[in-house]
Amino acid sequence: MSRSIRFGTRSIIGTIVIAGIGLAIAGDAAPVDQQAVIAQLQPQQFLIGRWRGVGQVRRGSSQGAWQEKVEAIWELSKDRTGIRWTAADGKLWKSALLTAGTDAQSVVLRVSLPDDTIRDYRGRRDGERLVLESDPDGQQDVHRVTWTQLGDNRLTVLFERRGINQSFFQRVAEVGYQREGTRLAAVDGNGPECVVTGGLGTIAVSFEGQTYYVCCTGCRDAFNDDPKGILAAWEARRQKKAK
Repeated sequence: MSRSIRFGTRSIIGTIVIAGIGLAIAGDAAPVDQQAVIAQLQPQQFLIGRWRGVGQVRRGSSQGAWQEKVEAIWELSKDRTGIRWTAADGKLWKSALLTAGTDAQSVVLRVSLPDDTIRDYRGRRDGERLVLESDPDGQQDVHRVTWTQLGDNRLTVLFERRGINQSFFQRVAEVGYQREGTRLAAVDGNGPECVVTGGLGTIAVSFEGQTYYVCCTGCRDAFNDDPKGILAAWEARRQKKAK
């Protein structure tokens, strides 16, 4: 999601990361309830995969436009659980972690900017959109990111900014993404289930002679670390759904 763009002395570089249940925005991370975070982030499961992005400072203008590639995977560890979004050659952001907030609809976005500084956003899902705002930064600017899903294969991320004493946000740039390997047709939702998150399984893993599927390399690593625990949790979810 990004390219090199200059916005004067107040150059902004956005990034997307969400920190959540049990994850302090600033300070030491505490253990998290992985299954609770995974369940709360199911509306964002569609992000998992690889994306091609085109960024524009002004809509419909090629001046200052750029291209980028992004990969999103589940990051599953004892102190951090969420969707890790990493951009190759990103200009507005470097990486991000999306995780659950304090209620069913809220999310927290922690962004690593190209200069390695961190910006935190908070917000919530509104239909097909995630709308998140930051606290004022050192220049007394508030930053807003609007993440809009356009079907299974496309999404846009709009970056905006306003001064702390201003009422309206001004556009900084927008990045449009297309899922790698697809056109405008919808993704076929039929297929094996990821035993870690319940998403669409695309990577085969095996345990005790049986083959299972996961949706990304993050889930693959989590499965390989604890296959018995993952499969036990998966079976429990299946039995709960069947009731």
